[in-house]
Amino acid sequence: MYLNLVELAESFGVSEKVVEDWIRNEGLPCVPDRGRLLFDRARVADWAAAHGLTARAGFLAPESGAFAAGLELAPLLRVGGIWRDVPAAEVTRLLKKVILGLAKVPQPVRDLLARRLETQGGVNWAPVGGGFALPHFSTRVTLGREGSLVALLLLRDPLALTDPPPPDAIPVTRLLFFIPPSPRAHLDMLARLSRAISQGPLGELVKRGATDAELFGALSASAGAAESNEPPGGPSVKP
Repeated sequence: MYLNLVELAESFGVSEKVVEDWIRNEGLPCVPDRGRLLFDRARVADWAAAHGLTARAGFLAPESGAFAAGLELAPLLRVGGIWRDVPAAEVTRLLKKVILGLAKVPQPVRDLLARRLETQGGVNWAPVGGGFALPHFSTRVTLGREGSLVALLLLRDPLALTDPPPPDAIPVTRLLFFIPPSPRAHLDMLARLSRAISQGPLGELVKRGATDAELFGALSASAGAAESNEPPGGPSVKP
């Protein structure tokens, strides 16, 4: 199976220029084809492993139906953590800290993703209304079982979002940042988190300042409800 330049860049969560630099400077194997570059998946996986970039992202990630359905959000929140009273100006720094804390993800991958947070257009902030947004990487960056997470950030002051703005004009002060375990799970996680906010108790619990235990319980309940209607398919929480 061959990937093109865009697909390979998305797989590692980097720009196309970074991939081109890898070709020139790091010996990333590629095949010229009528003015474009193609990449053999198996050869790229071998190169990535040799360079500490294990094949866990995007089009290179091993797929598993268990990731696309039956997701348990509460354990993912325990990895990303609940962060309270976060200044809006510190959101990117905090998300960077969360990603760099993924000890089982290779350091080069963590560094790449941390830089991606600071790249213009690197994050889709996805405001969903009610003061909530569901930020995630603009490209389908996925890291497998050991790199997936959900992080809840409760902000001290509103986050200025204009592209797009909140659909109901309510300032965004609550973020659920997520990294899915596989490409197939990306939209599933987005939908489940949206439902947990709008249809489940999670949204109201956050608004009234519920405890961590109550928030974990709400996510566990929403995951159980979702599984009952669908086919089967870290670190401590920070104050």
